[in-house]
Amino acid sequence: MELVNTNDDDSFDPTPRLKSSPIPIKFISFNECDKNCVFCSEEYISARFCDSQRYCKKCLSSYINDILGHMLHNGLGIRYSSDIERCIDKNYTTIYDDSEKDCKLCYRKSLHAFTGVYLAMCSDCYLISSGLIESTLAKKKISILYLPMCVNQIKWIPYSQFEDVKEITKGGYGTIYKATYLDCPRRWGNKKVETVILKRFKKSKNINNINEYFLNELKSFQQFFKEEYSNIIKAYGFTKDPELDDYMLVIKYASGGDLHKYLQKNFIYITWNKQKLLILWQISEGLKLIHKKNFIHRDFHSGNILFVVEVYDSVKKYQCKVADLGLSQTLNNNNTDPNNEVYGVIPYIAPEIFKGSDFSKEADIYSLGMIMWELTTGCKPFDDVKHDIHLVYKIIDGERPKITEDTPECYANLMKSCWDPDPKKRPSIKKIRNTFDDWYFRNEFITEFDQAEEKRKKLIELKMIGPEFAEKRHLEVIYTSRPLSTFISMFIYKFNNDTRL
Repeated sequence: MELVNTNDDDSFDPTPRLKSSPIPIKFISFNECDKNCVFCSEEYISARFCDSQRYCKKCLSSYINDILGHMLHNGLGIRYSSDIERCIDKNYTTIYDDSEKDCKLCYRKSLHAFTGVYLAMCSDCYLISSGLIESTLAKKKISILYLPMCVNQIKWIPYSQFEDVKEITKGGYGTIYKATYLDCPRRWGNKKVETVILKRFKKSKNINNINEYFLNELKSFQQFFKEEYSNIIKAYGFTKDPELDDYMLVIKYASGGDLHKYLQKNFIYITWNKQKLLILWQISEGLKLIHKKNFIHRDFHSGNILFVVEVYDSVKKYQCKVADLGLSQTLNNNNTDPNNEVYGVIPYIAPEIFKGSDFSKEADIYSLGMIMWELTTGCKPFDDVKHDIHLVYKIIDGERPKITEDTPECYANLMKSCWDPDPKKRPSIKKIRNTFDDWYFRNEFITEFDQAEEKRKKLIELKMIGPEFAEKRHLEVIYTSRPLSTFISMFIYKFNNDTRL
């Protein structure tokens, strides 16, 4: 589906159009499970020339009329047959030759082979069915006839499909709402009512074009949509709030909350020889997929690791899912925000970023190292100090969180290699994932992890470890993503001055 920008650089129109036409295509069902037109509520009917394709007769008629008006207004002189229904119902076709100013064959009968079948199409329907949409998301041209199959990815969802929309939290980039999705698609074409998350991107003085962030996360989710059983949070599509005129992402609801909240609630039950390793294996699976697609997350912290609760045979199972891809970028497009801004949470940001380097896969690995530490304590890193330029200096100078007494040596070594000050010395996500795989599924170092679990239990009894026994959090910590360019500029300025001295 082509995401068409209007003349206003700050606007965004998701309605697909033919590449050569300004008229929106509203007659095609872009969601396979839709029964009624999302624009006029008329029931979709199946196209004779493609059973899997459904369309709205009413909107198709309007489209032809609008196209005709546009063509005549611009002096293109193309003639059209107006008998759309006859065209669809008869087994004859005509061929449209767009290399000619006039459609010479508009009223001639001629057979045209399509998908191995002789079909009935007038020049109107041939023009429509043979037209290509250049997909901004998929980076390829797609026949609109096959949009529901080729672009069976991020979908447009009418806002009327949501009820009980309630704000639940505010993040670094916007507001998160919980809502009821009335016709949530499932496999095999059936639907169900489901709780989902609506993510609205806030307007900020630091963000001139809010759509850049919406589009970036939309495009990122596009890359992972087909990975149905991956450890990336599922995105159902996007919608638009008609009152506030804002676009919103529609994301699967994670009833287990984020990783930090999960640790706060369940720390004493998260054992070294079981749960910790499974959680990390799932997280590494998600990051491995991101890196395999040649993407960088760029905002990897425990608040962006979500727990989805699935019920199998009446048994609840928790699955870790990597979320919040709003800052992710491909390696070959790893520039910063449109306004040359860098965002993040200071304790999870690799030291080289504060020195002015671009984000990299190695920077994601540093963040993963901090998440590994968080699993050992149930606390976020550096929560006992103010998150200001002085903490940035300490991180650059090599300060890292204190490793707990119960941490196995093999685990500590991997964690320290992840937060090594030299990015080149950090392991790849493939190596990290394979290590967790060996530890959890093949029981490598099982004796070491069993001993660590016994130590952990004793430390909990002595109230020496765990979030409820930790030092009181500093009042000026900030664990939501925020602009970091000021800190980067301050360090570079100080470094340059010190060098001159």
